Amino acid sequence: MVKILVVEDEKAISGLIEMNLRKAGYQTDCVYDGAAAVEALDGRVYDLILLDVMLPKADGFELMEYIAPLGIPVIFLTAKTSVADRVKGLRLGADDYLTKPFEVIELLARVETVLRRYHKTETVLTLDDLVIDTVSRTVKRGGQEISLTKKEYDLLLLFVRNKNIALYRETIYERVWGGTYMGDSRTVDLHVQRMRKKVGLEQRIVTIYKVGYRLEDRNT
Repeated sequence: MVKILVVEDEKAISGLIEMNLRKAGYQTDCVYDGAAAVEALDGRVYDLILLDVMLPKADGFELMEYIAPLGIPVIFLTAKTSVADRVKGLRLGADDYLTKPFEVIELLARVETVLRRYHKTETVLTLDDLVIDTVSRTVKRGGQEISLTKKEYDLLLLFVRNKNIALYRETIYERVWGGTYMGDSRTVDLHVQRMRKKVGLEQRIVTIYKVGYRLEDRNT
């Protein structure tokens, strides 16, 4: 499921956004200041960030310096309407800029557009000759189907959707197992080792010392 972080200090607006994103089928976390956004990004992987510009503790423009290296798409949400502010946000790396007040239907359309641009909503994903069909939950290499367990399939999908991004073991455990990581890396490590051997990605899914793993895609 696509996971979106909403960084908005006005709780009424944040709650409205969260409610509509969840109705549209997105998993959503909400934080209300810049420091909390950094903390959330430290421990989790998101597919998209909805980012207010005027925030306590660190504003949206300042946060972009932290977010940009993570490769996560960003849509700015702000009451600032000047062309200079829009240009600044886009030059800092934002993918879109939506001014308040806005209609929820327009927000959802922009979310869908950005996610599609980053291939986050595609039902068929490819990596070289590896093909993942998210509807049938099948994985094929060179036309031959590869048998994976549910956890192995979920792991592969997480890596392919987050190519070239370092994934912490805590993040992997939370996204695939759905629980709180208790510091025992054996479960994650064993499943990653088995999965990457089955699909032939031993050289592509690399171990990052004291962090976790990264799927290297030299074509992006």
